[in-house]
Amino acid sequence: MMIETERLTLRPMRREYFASTHEYASDPENTRYMLFLPNDSETDTMQYLIDAENESVKEKPSYYEMAVFLGEEHIGAVSLYLSENGGPAEFGWIINKRFHGYGYAAEAAEALLGYAVNELGIRHFQAHCDSENLPSRRVMEKLGMTLADEYGGRYNKLAPDEERRECLYTLRL
Repeated sequence: MMIETERLTLRPMRREYFASTHEYASDPENTRYMLFLPNDSETDTMQYLIDAENESVKEKPSYYEMAVFLGEEHIGAVSLYLSENGGPAEFGWIINKRFHGYGYAAEAAEALLGYAVNELGIRHFQAHCDSENLPSRRVMEKLGMTLADEYGGRYNKLAPDEERRECLYTLRL
């Protein structure tokens, strides 16, 4: 599976993208608002890639982890996790900080949204982020998502003792 936009190409994550994935997934500055990142080791990054690659070859994947390419350069990832019980599918994204501010996360997420609607028949989506992650909030709004809730109880990996606020955005089509 491959999804193309005007500027980007989305391809299923593969082990061969290890170096570029580890660059952004292990960077504390790039992942400061994330629940499960930064990766602590190269082993963590490789296991993520192996799992994503194995999932992508299933007849009916339960999630899609897509590498985002600008030309031939791997600049990040966008993901969609399907609900087992018919609930909303969950979006996520990360772009290498060297490529922030160009709209790549929104473009990649919009392309995956189109695939989810047109190919998978999904009509209900959600995404979460730290309340202070304004760029992610803007991506959600560009996708047409609206803020459904904001609450406490979020603990990001880099500050596990600091309770944060989490935003939940939703979209129904």
